[in-house]
Order: sequence, then structure tokens, then C-alpha cells
Amino acid sequence: MSQQKSDYVSQTDIDESLDELPAADAIDEAVSNLEDHGFDVVVVDSADEALTAVQSQIPAGASVMNGHSTTLEEIGFVEYLSEGDHEWESLPDQVWSIDDDEERQAARRESQTADYFLGSVNAIAQTGELVAADRSGSRIGAYPFAAGNVVIVSGVNKIVPTLSDALDRLESVAYPLENERANEAYGVDSAIAKQLIFRQELEEGRTTVVLVRDQFGY
Repeated sequence: MSQQKSDYVSQTDIDESLDELPAADAIDEAVSNLEDHGFDVVVVDSADEALTAVQSQIPAGASVMNGHSTTLEEIGFVEYLSEGDHEWESLPDQVWSIDDDEERQAARRESQTADYFLGSVNAIAQTGELVAADRSGSRIGAYPFAAGNVVIVSGVNKIVPTLSDALDRLESVAYPLENERANEAYGVDSAIAKQLIFRQELEEGRTTVVLVRDQFGY
């Protein structure tokens, strides 16, 4: 079931001051600082352009896995990956076709080492840090090291001035919305159980951030 931010935002209390579209100079500063921290950055204007940018990052024959991401659903990537109109090895199809719980969990762990792992983050500091968290760690586990390449897609609404603001955004915007989604999808509360501050990418060309100049994800 495709889930979008609009499904939850009207029924969830969030700090809207940390979910606004930033000024152009704030975006430029974030891009510059992300690049200084070793991230490649691609800036686009729409969901269609974001999907095209993501497609251009992944070569034929690559194994591809994604963590849960409302942003990836909103730009159409999740549907595109599952439809199979590409020349990649789709690991989600393999993982979710496994009936045995233990075997499926083992496959999920193994998929963290995909050639390309895609996802999003919960906040981006203008100072150049990425902040993300989840309940199980299945979304963020690949980011620091496991995956060969990482592609992170984010709306610019996740850009905030400082790392402190980014951590606040995680607590007061991303978590309430994800908790609402988790309750609807799985019947359980979410949790900020495992948290990542991605300060720097030391491997040249490994991590690309695709920024969309619009409201996407949470």
C-alpha cells in the first residue's frame, strides 16, 4: 500500500516551523556544506526529475535495496523498482517473497550490503549533517558502511539551520508522522530506537543526496 505524508499530516501534531520550504540561500548553503563533507548532491525541481536522477545513478546489473521511505514512494521509485522495468536485481522482491520468518530476516540483513541502497533521512542540517532514525535499524543500517553505494532522496523541507534543529525535527516532525503510519500499517507504535548522525562520507562517490525543491516525506 502506497503511503504518503498527506495521509497523516492532517491528523498529527507536528512542529510546522521545522517542516517549511527554506529560502534559496539556505538550500545553497546546505548543498555546499554537504559537498564539503564528502556527499555528492543533485538538486532537482520535481518528483519526476528526482526519479530520473535516481535512475541515472544505478547501472544495469546492480543489486538494489531500499529502506522504507515515504519520499521514495512519493517520487514513484518504489513502484518503479517493483514493476521490474529496469535491468537491476531487485532485492525487495526477493526478500518479501520468503515465507519463513527467520530466513526473511536473514535476507533483510544480507540486503544491507546491496550494490545500491536507497532511502531518505529525517533532517538535513545546513551545516552539512544528515540525521535519520528508525525502530529496527533496517532503514539506516546500510548508510554508514554496509552498502556499496547509497542514494538518499529528500525534500528540501527537511533542511533546518543546525544539527540541534535537525535532532529536534526528528523528534517533533518525523517521529509523530512515522508513528501514525506505523500504527496504521502494522498496528504498533514506532520508536526512535536507532539513530544515525551521518556527518561525513569519506569514500568518494559512495553517497549521493538527491534534493527536491518541494515538500516530500517527513
